[in-house]
Amino acid sequence: MRTEVKLSGFGGQGIILGGYIVGKAATIYSDMHAAMIQSYGPEARGGACSSEVVIEDREISYPSVEKPDIFVLMSQEAYELSKPLIKEETKVLVDEDLVKLDEGQIGHISAIPSLKFAEDLGRKIVANIVMLGFFTSVTELFTKDAMKEAVLSTVPEHTRELNEKAFEKGYDHGLQLKKGRNAE
Repeated sequence: MRTEVKLSGFGGQGIILGGYIVGKAATIYSDMHAAMIQSYGPEARGGACSSEVVIEDREISYPSVEKPDIFVLMSQEAYELSKPLIKEETKVLVDEDLVKLDEGQIGHISAIPSLKFAEDLGRKIVANIVMLGFFTSVTELFTKDAMKEAVLSTVPEHTRELNEKAFEKGYDHGLQLKKGRNAE
């Protein structure tokens, strides 16, 4: 089993940290193998950045993402640059307030207002953790406990309560979205 994950956005959104946490959930809390490659522009904040994580149940022979199975998009620029990589079966997770998809965009699209949810919690900086909760419930790549432990063991201790609330908010939104789809 090989799963290719790409998280894209802009510097300052915690995209690289998000990729690190996904890799940690795989390797430490799910008994898988993972490799991560990060990319960011020369700007400290605001420039394009991405994190690619390859997850396998055996040693990884090629660590680069070629055709993502799961694509997290948290900026319009990331979407515009990445459209050619999205395939029919790709699970595409977007912040619905930051990314406007083209009409007829292929892929299995799931949207969440992660930045708005983070702002409602009092700190927009946790939008990436909201997205990781959403990622966990929508993709089912890891158990909730595995990803939550990866998050809580990574963030600073004084922010754990806020990050746990952010994770739960995203996770619950994903469950509601899935429940709505199953009712259709």
